Amino acid sequence: MSGHSKWATTKHKKAVIDAKRGKLFAKLIKNIEVAARTGGADLDGNPTLYDAVQKAKKNSVPNTNIDRAVKRGAGLEAGGADYQTIMYEGYGPNGVAVLIECLTDNRNRAASDVRVAMTRNGGSMADPGSVSYLFHRKGVIIVPKAGRSEDDVLDAVLDAGAEEVNDLGESFEVVSEATDLVAVRTALQEAGIDYDSADNSFLPTMQVELDEDGARKIFKLIDALEDSDDVQNVFANFDVSDDIMAKVEA
Repeated sequence: MSGHSKWATTKHKKAVIDAKRGKLFAKLIKNIEVAARTGGADLDGNPTLYDAVQKAKKNSVPNTNIDRAVKRGAGLEAGGADYQTIMYEGYGPNGVAVLIECLTDNRNRAASDVRVAMTRNGGSMADPGSVSYLFHRKGVIIVPKAGRSEDDVLDAVLDAGAEEVNDLGESFEVVSEATDLVAVRTALQEAGIDYDSADNSFLPTMQVELDEDGARKIFKLIDALEDSDDVQNVFANFDVSDDIMAKVEA
């Protein structure tokens, strides 16, 4: 998982300070709206909403925008859209399996955006089920190191159902069953450990090792997909070594 997770966390740090900040904000706001519509506006009684709000705050989304998104989603303020979650499946360059999670109020537009991004960047669409079997749904929490060791984090989360803690460089990735995400996140809070995000994610069961050229191609494809307002998340089963990652970033 290391290569992909490391790349994803680095990329999101950069997204906060570059031109994609507006797009990132819009996607975080959409998550809040959908969570509030599904489970109501009470953060204590709606853990999905709680996590969506925390993630938005960590990414510097203004509190007024967050509050309005909660109200829109819960029907307390006009203007909320009826978003649907759609998963698309495909293959990128080098046979990398790609899962594309969309949150959209226009299925045709979402499908068109995804198809165009895939075909223009060396990818191809696949039938439902032909790629998703290569992934497991898991809970993933990103914890900044802040001087802590892997054992410190592991001690806090092991009894709550965490399966593993991975070192991503500047942070740790805590992986659990999706159903244990809230329990693990709560255990971190009770231990006084701050975290950057807690999400249900799709982690690959097997990975495709990429060279520098392959890494550049898959990053270009994922960037093109994420440029669509309808695409919330892209999951892919590639791995990139630290050496190659350094070359690509340089």
